[in-house]
Amino acid sequence: MPNIAVIIVNWNGKKDTLECLASLRQVKSQSFGKAQDDPERSRMGQKSKVKSIIVDNGSTDGSVPVIRKRFPEVEIVETGKNLGFTGGNNVGIRRALAGGADYLWLLNNDTTVHPATLSALIAAFQDTRVGIAGSKIYFTPGYEFHKKRYGKAELGKVIWYAGGLIDWGNMYASHRGVDEVDSGQYDRMEETPFVTGCSMMVRKEVFDKIGFLDEKFFAYLEDLDFCLRAKQVGYTLLYEPQSKLWHKNAGSSSVGSGLHQYYMTRNRLLIGMRYAPLRTKIALLKEGVRFTAIRRRAYLDALLGRYGKQNI
Repeated sequence: MPNIAVIIVNWNGKKDTLECLASLRQVKSQSFGKAQDDPERSRMGQKSKVKSIIVDNGSTDGSVPVIRKRFPEVEIVETGKNLGFTGGNNVGIRRALAGGADYLWLLNNDTTVHPATLSALIAAFQDTRVGIAGSKIYFTPGYEFHKKRYGKAELGKVIWYAGGLIDWGNMYASHRGVDEVDSGQYDRMEETPFVTGCSMMVRKEVFDKIGFLDEKFFAYLEDLDFCLRAKQVGYTLLYEPQSKLWHKNAGSSSVGSGLHQYYMTRNRLLIGMRYAPLRTKIALLKEGVRFTAIRRRAYLDALLGRYGKQNI
């Protein structure tokens, strides 16, 4: 009987985390056998045990007592300080592995999931070469990048992630389908170059082979790095469109903020130096002279090896 651990990092996100946990209750209460039309694809889910682990990164908004009261079945691990997405997830991963988890589902706290999300995701692992699988992710209504673009009937169907894309020439990773209204154009399960950490299920053996998330990143692109390491040792990464959820996007730090610019700039350079072809590495090193002040600091920190959390 495979054991599944759902790992959610919370940092002053009480409202979002409570909504996420409420949606997960619907997943657990639904028969996995009814979640999929294909009996074979639901076979693994029917036999699965699911446990949720909340890693609280030193919240000061009263998250812990409220979560404990409303969701007594959830295990809460308190770190006492903000370890970031990367460090917080690693705490949860270690706890889950120690508890005998076979599959670990890293899930953002600012998501709500469809009742069939988990059964579809676990079914993607029938091939033992699959190490990581991810979901089709929509914007939560009202959180789209371009809100005025969509009609009322399209809300909840605007894609945030439907597989990954990597431009190695410019060292940019992006989400396939972002901002598109879902009309079935990405409804085929297929390999993808990376799975977003917003909803990432990992086979336990992957951690044995490549280790945990790299805490040099602190936040942003740690999921890309993890996926690239998994691919290097031969694992397949899958996008599973029948696993669906909704994401509020940038719940912890807004896109375009100084925090976002710093970590994205620094970590993009780190990714490029590790994995990009030589020509791209040279271009990345030249690029820094055109940066704004905060991005220039990120660039210098990357070159000087100043990683992890920084005071911005």
